[in-house]
Amino acid sequence: MVKWIVIAVVVLGLVLLGIAGMSVVRRLPELDRAMRKLMRRQEEALKLQADAEQLQQTILAVQHKAEIAQEQVAVIKAGRGENGKHSLQSAPSPW
Repeated sequence: MVKWIVIAVVVLGLVLLGIAGMSVVRRLPELDRAMRKLMRRQEEALKLQADAEQLQQTILAVQHKAEIAQEQVAVIKAGRGENGKHSLQSAPSPW
């Protein structure tokens, strides 16, 4: 009698394990599609990250050029005098 109860419990456990396994196997295509979608998004994110780094380098280069231009403007203004007027501009008009 105990032997039949043990066999029934084991068989019931195997049936439940089989049902759970079939459930997972049926979902494999859906999980595969989700995995491929996540991999595409990861590739897109990596490309965007590379583009952002390149953009940051471009911004730094433009900022450096702007600083050089400001320094050159300051040198030119200093050469003209404190008020920034050129010597030809400060001459009185003959009219």
